[in-house]
Amino acid sequence: MNKKVAFQTFGCKLNFAETSQISRQFVANGFEVADFKETADVYVINTCTVTSIAEKKCKTAIRAAIKRNPDAKVAVVGCFSQLKADEIQEIEGVDIIVGNNEKYKLLELITNREQNNDSGCAYCDVKQMDKSDAFVPSYSSGDRTRSFLKIQDGCDYFCTYCAIPFARGRSRSDTIENIVKSAQQIAREGIKEIILTGVNIGDFGKLNNENFLQLIKALDEVDGIERYRISSIEPELLTDEIIEFVVQSKKFLPHFHIPLQSGSNKILKLMKRHYQRELFAERIYKIKTVMPDSCIAADVITGFPGETDEDFNDAVHFITSLPISYLHVFTYSERPDTLAAKLEGVVPVNIRRERSKQLQILSDRKKHEFYLQNKGRMKKVLFESDIHHGFIFGFTDNYIRVKIITDKTLINKVLDVRLKDLDSDEVFIVE
Repeated sequence: MNKKVAFQTFGCKLNFAETSQISRQFVANGFEVADFKETADVYVINTCTVTSIAEKKCKTAIRAAIKRNPDAKVAVVGCFSQLKADEIQEIEGVDIIVGNNEKYKLLELITNREQNNDSGCAYCDVKQMDKSDAFVPSYSSGDRTRSFLKIQDGCDYFCTYCAIPFARGRSRSDTIENIVKSAQQIAREGIKEIILTGVNIGDFGKLNNENFLQLIKALDEVDGIERYRISSIEPELLTDEIIEFVVQSKKFLPHFHIPLQSGSNKILKLMKRHYQRELFAERIYKIKTVMPDSCIAADVITGFPGETDEDFNDAVHFITSLPISYLHVFTYSERPDTLAAKLEGVVPVNIRRERSKQLQILSDRKKHEFYLQNKGRMKKVLFESDIHHGFIFGFTDNYIRVKIITDKTLINKVLDVRLKDLDSDEVFIVE
């Protein structure tokens, strides 16, 4: 009987791409992939360290795996491991801890430990990440309709609130040639949609004398892939040329995820962001001018040190004024060794949470308005293997969730549908 390996992934789409890459290594060596809630011989937890809440979720998953099968090998990898391996070591029952440098060697490490009958926790040398660290290609598979394709890793920005540059190192990318080959492989697996992922994808290619615009032009020519989505891209790196290419492309979709982080220029400066809010607004209006139906999501952090009530209200007014479709709201969380953790003007946690609730309410209202603007329109939908309560679900090109009475023949097909009625869960019933 084949051994079983189970995976649990936290955090960004990049982590999901990398988990899938690790999973393929195990499968190629005879392992069967099990659900994380099942009994397995090996549990792999790919961690996140963006917030303290993310770290708590990682710890909960680690303890759940150990409890589920005390005899299993439990391996903890990723950003939390990279920065806080000592903290993970304190959890009794963890067998292997590796950071982002060594995660792709996990199968080899487990095999060596079994052959040598090693016991206790193996703590790989989690060295500082830097620009010299190699880029490891990854893409997700297993989902019949979409794949997360890693094109870039690391970040050179060092925003004052963010620990990711310490966890993933400096910015580096794959080559356009290699990424096109990965996209071709994804197409051969029958997947119709690719989401381009990375830490700072707009920074793509600078070490290879390539750029993001050149990449998306090359990917647009790959046969078999019908849809591409651009994941989070910094506003100052989202050029007019990129936007205008998406307008004329038949494959790149009118869906953008653009980090704002704060609607206050004072706070943006404290965060050491690379733009002011006026530039962000300029990008939003540019997109909406050439793609009126486009979906635009924005990340916002509330409760950053120094954020007064006046700053927050100013930010809310600014965000309200923009044609943003919805928000990803994050409550500020102190990250050790970041500059923000040393700033004065700490906002009490209860006020941070209250501000997050206000922004979430604003986000819900904006999303509802965006959905209603699209009611009655014809849209192209890729139906996924997401079936429950008698309906099959999918997303329009501009990222509106829809459902239709279950018909499994629709899975992985792109169809023209009319957005008919919006249900109580903010999902369109289509026909």
